[in-house]
Amino acid sequence: MTGANSSPDRPPGEISSAAVLRTILDTARECVLVVDEDTRVFAINDAACGVFSRRGEDIEHRRLSEVVRDAGVYGAFLLALNEGHASDIRLELVGKDKKKFDVHIAPLRLDGRHLAIGFFYDITKLERLEIVRQEFLSNISHELRTPLTSIIAFVETLEDGAIDDAENNRRFLGVIRRNAERMHMLISDILELSLIESGKVSIEVREVRLSPLVNEIFTSLSARAEERKIGLINNVPPDYTVMADSHRLEQILVNLIDNAIKFNRDEGSVTVNVETRGDKDVISVADTGEGIMPEHLRRIFERFYRTDRARSRQAGGTGLGLAIVKHLARLHGGEVFVTSELGRGTTFFTELPH
Repeated sequence: MTGANSSPDRPPGEISSAAVLRTILDTARECVLVVDEDTRVFAINDAACGVFSRRGEDIEHRRLSEVVRDAGVYGAFLLALNEGHASDIRLELVGKDKKKFDVHIAPLRLDGRHLAIGFFYDITKLERLEIVRQEFLSNISHELRTPLTSIIAFVETLEDGAIDDAENNRRFLGVIRRNAERMHMLISDILELSLIESGKVSIEVREVRLSPLVNEIFTSLSARAEERKIGLINNVPPDYTVMADSHRLEQILVNLIDNAIKFNRDEGSVTVNVETRGDKDVISVADTGEGIMPEHLRRIFERFYRTDRARSRQAGGTGLGLAIVKHLARLHGGEVFVTSELGRGTTFFTELPH
């Protein structure tokens, strides 16, 4: 950062205004830019250099119009310099990484000089989080509205006389129950994901024998697999152990194996394997389904993202299972990823550190 030099007539030991300004700029986390009467950069801190310096060139004493190419910012600095008025504006920088700033520009007097100072508050992450929040609320509303509409419709049908229809009343009640259970699962997954993302979920890592755990999950899901004659294959060696929280690892595998059954083809198979790669254990869950289109793969772990909404709802999915899997894997210090080949199936991999 640069600034005016101390006055030669200043008494020894007295701190100059320029030194105070320099200290303030050097300790500020926000981007701070000071402009002189000629609209040249008088002082700038490291945070602002990182944002406004192109290719790392020195921008001290450069004209403001060369540093911040935005008419609104330039006009606000002129207003502060010429008329002494402060301004609050919004700045959006479009480049490799789009950034958004709330900018406060105000007049500044320093050792008799008329300057203007601008504080650039980076709100990029806040805006992104706000978009995510709005999308989340929109998705929740949509996901809850669908089963709730069905419940209300069938309750009204029963109230209008269908309750005395012996051939259909139990079927109607079955539809109401299924939709109520779907809402219950959705709310449970929302609460679970919220706890995980808030950092309130802790894990107790210990040695877990993987093969017996997979067998238990296969047993609990066997009825659903048998309905469509899907084979469940456990290729994990009997004595193979991984370092994990047993409850959370079970949660990961139940989600992945359940999905592999739901989105498989009739008479297909679900295969669980494990292998050691360097300092990680990699558990894979492979199905023989239709596969996932390449454009969906990079978004498959997003909350409520579905490659086929109608089929996912029919299968009973909430759209949150893979998001939960991702967060639980990262809670272990690991990661989850997916590969897929159209017409041949999909494999999900969960990496866990030793």
